[in-house]
Amino acid sequence: MQQYLALCQHIIDQGVWVENRRTGKKCLTVVNADFSYDVANNQFPIITTRKSFWKAAIAELLGYLRGYDNAADFRKLGTKSWDANANQNEYWLNNSARKGKDDMGRVYGVQGRSWLKPDGSRLDQLRKIVDNLSKGDDDRSEILTFYNPGEFDLGCLRPCMHTHTFSLLGDTLLLTSYQRSCDVPLGLNFNQIQVFTLLALIAQITGKTPGIAYHKIVNAHIYEDQLKLMQTVQLKRNPFDPPKLHINCDIKTLEDIETWVTLDDFKVEGYRHHDPIVYPFSV
Repeated sequence: MQQYLALCQHIIDQGVWVENRRTGKKCLTVVNADFSYDVANNQFPIITTRKSFWKAAIAELLGYLRGYDNAADFRKLGTKSWDANANQNEYWLNNSARKGKDDMGRVYGVQGRSWLKPDGSRLDQLRKIVDNLSKGDDDRSEILTFYNPGEFDLGCLRPCMHTHTFSLLGDTLLLTSYQRSCDVPLGLNFNQIQVFTLLALIAQITGKTPGIAYHKIVNAHIYEDQLKLMQTVQLKRNPFDPPKLHINCDIKTLEDIETWVTLDDFKVEGYRHHDPIVYPFSV
């Protein structure tokens, strides 16, 4: 929590105003932010200075791991996080690649589970990673990436948190996640929860011990219509101690994640928080 608050204050103190062409808004921006999350000791990095809807973040992660490409499938899991980008993004609405309502195109999990190779076959990056780690193998390229510039025009949004690298040190599994762009008031806590949960979940299904999850952000920003709430409300509140995340121990394989896992298989214990803050969302 202190990492998050320190970044918010750093942006306010040293950020530079940058015009964002996609949204038509200005962003107070810094470059380079590094976070780390103690998964080994289950220090769940959820925001406590406002209510955070952690279930939606985990639901979105499950959709990525399943390779979903439709906002309706994400809603069934328990999140509406893709409704706007799938259905209100003018660029995507006018794109001939769009298949219709709720279609997201070839973004995020589609790339992770079904990367299109030059010969027309598909590469399942996540399956390769899980298979290797389950055998105790780390080829130093256990990389799950959603970043495919050749298919940017086939999706509604370029990936923000785009690459996850898993590393084994003995029996301990670590994760380094890379993010090109981060809406700090709204998006960052989703991202923090997902990085933490991804390491915990993959460690569980591969039989490894989770260690530290590292989270590297390039462009961290606060939109102009979010700044006042951040300065006058959220940063005036004192944080609470982090809660703990509990994952159903019956989840043992990638197939379990693909088929029957729901939000009921995740519990957060001891989450104390301040009242919600409704930050504006930019499409």
